[in-house]
Amino acid sequence: MTESLEAYSEHSIREGSKSFARAATLFAPEMRRSVMMLYAWCRYCDDVIDGQVLGYGQQQLSKTDKSARLQLLREETARVCDGHGSDIPAFAALAEVLRRHAIPRRYLFELLDGFALDAAETRFTTFDETLHYCYHVAGVVGVMMACIMGVRDPEVLHRAADLGIAFQLTNIARDIREDLQVGRCYLPEQWLDRMGVLPAEAEDARHAAALHALACELVAHAEPYYASARIGLARLPWRCAWAIGSALLIYRDIGLLLRANPASGNRRMQVSDRRKLWRVCGGLALAASARVKARRRAAAPRAGLWTKAGMH
Repeated sequence: MTESLEAYSEHSIREGSKSFARAATLFAPEMRRSVMMLYAWCRYCDDVIDGQVLGYGQQQLSKTDKSARLQLLREETARVCDGHGSDIPAFAALAEVLRRHAIPRRYLFELLDGFALDAAETRFTTFDETLHYCYHVAGVVGVMMACIMGVRDPEVLHRAADLGIAFQLTNIARDIREDLQVGRCYLPEQWLDRMGVLPAEAEDARHAAALHALACELVAHAEPYYASARIGLARLPWRCAWAIGSALLIYRDIGLLLRANPASGNRRMQVSDRRKLWRVCGGLALAASARVKARRRAAAPRAGLWTKAGMH
């Protein structure tokens, strides 16, 4: 059973996140299995709410359908947290992760709270509201991954959340037009208003330049979160720091490529395999550099970054 779950989880990460999949190969075998299994559960829940398969082919579901699907996810998550097994591979994988690692139950449900925002088709007026969403659909995933790596220090958990937030800001920037095509917009409406773009008309081709400018703004806002996450690498086990440092550089590249290609249109920006390999080498250097800097001076504070209250 465990072998089939590992195969399922490996397929999920390989097809659902090619960027993270490359970095995940750097984990020690036992750690890699847990990371992949947690990812598989996160990916499955996201897919269920969006009516997609491994992050692709998103469907326009009704709010009623999404709400019903979310309730089933909550119920099955609660069952697994209470020690029951599951016939659903993603939840069986989650049960295995919870058996191996002490991930607080509340983090699992914080992720589902993020999917609830999607289910309700929530609009975001301010950038702070967008950051709140980013934490709940990605920042908390960083926290749970850190828990798998043995992290318990709240300061390091916050920096793990920062990496997830940076990833999600990059995702939003990359997928603006794709999301608009299925009726979703994660850009703050205040930003759209500033650019003279009505939410209902944002998909119109005449707003392409404005949307690219806003995507670049998201990429810029992701930078301090990436910088904070770099500091946290020093507190991770060595191979974990290498894997996460590589993922950081690969994902950050998506934003850099997007910013450099204003004429990319509807083409989804991707990092080439060759560039990913180069970033894996850079991840090793980044992990080493974080350790050296941590020994020489105190870590820079997380001043000005969005912070989830009560994280412990």
